[in-house]
This record gives sequence, C-alpha cells and structure tokens, in this order.
Amino acid sequence: MSCTIEKIQTDAKMLLQRLREHDAAAESLVDQSAALHLRVAAMREAGTALPDQYQEDASDIKDMSKFKPHILLSQENTQIRDLQQENRELWVSLEEHQDALELIMSKYRIQMLQLMLPKRLQSDRICEMGEVMRKAVQVEDDQFCKIQEKLAQLELENKELRELLSISSESLQVRKENSMDTASQAIK
Repeated sequence: MSCTIEKIQTDAKMLLQRLREHDAAAESLVDQSAALHLRVAAMREAGTALPDQYQEDASDIKDMSKFKPHILLSQENTQIRDLQQENRELWVSLEEHQDALELIMSKYRIQMLQLMLPKRLQSDRICEMGEVMRKAVQVEDDQFCKIQEKLAQLELENKELRELLSISSESLQVRKENSMDTASQAIK
C-alpha cells in the first residue's frame, strides 16, 4: 500500500470537508436544542403558551378550557414530554456527531504525524549527508593543500637540480674547451 503526498492531501481535504459538514450539523443541532429549550422554558413560564407547531390546535384548546383544567394540563404535559424526548434525541445526536468529529480529528492528526515523520527522518538524513560531504570536502582540501605543498617543494627541488645540472654542464663544457685548448696548444 503506497501512500503518496497527493493521496494524503486528497484524503485530508475529504476529511476536512466531512469535518465541516459534521461541524455544521452539530451547530444546527445545538441551535435546535437551544430553541427547544427556550420553547420549553417559555411554556413553563406561560403555563398555557403553545409552540408554533401547535397553533392550529390552540382554538381547540381554548374551547376545551371550558372543561376541567387537568385535561389541559395533561395535554401540556404530553407536549412537554414530547419536546423533552426530542431534546434528548437531539443531544444524543449531537454527542454522536462530536464523537465522530473527535474520531476524524484523531485520524487526521495520526495521518499528519505519519506524513511529518518521514520528512523529519529525511531531513535528518539530508543533514547527515551534508555533514559527511562537508567532512569529505575538508579532507579533500587538506589533501589538495598537501599536494600543492609537495608540488611546490618538487618544483623548487627540480629548479635547484636544473641549476646544479646547468652548472655541471657549464663546468663540463669549460673542461672540454680547456682540454681542447690544451690539445690544440700541444699540437702546435
């Protein structure tokens, strides 16, 4: 299973998109839960106030107000229980979304760590190779300097030997000329 940077980036983008969707859904659920909580609180305060979805039944309830109050209270209690149940379901859904979000984020963090670890190791290897290359250059420079010194020494030695050879050749030339002069004087 090969893992390329492009694939990881694509997966990260996909996870980020899902994360945004889950985040939006979680925010929506929180807003809905808060709205329901406000409705329940308002109903508790007003006693007979009804949410918007039950406005059509308001006229029936007004007609029923002629009846016993315990009937009205039982209907309101039923509505409150329904709202509380719906509120609990929304909270459970919100918790599930938060758990999913946490799971996605933990997987994202793990993938990013796995992505960063090879880069760190690669960076360490590059640093090690750079250090080895620096040492190799230093050794090469030292050897180059030694070779230059040896070459200069050999050139100086060569020059001195040439001078000695030149002096020796001149001396030999002078001896030959002297011996030729002495031989020509002896012939005369």
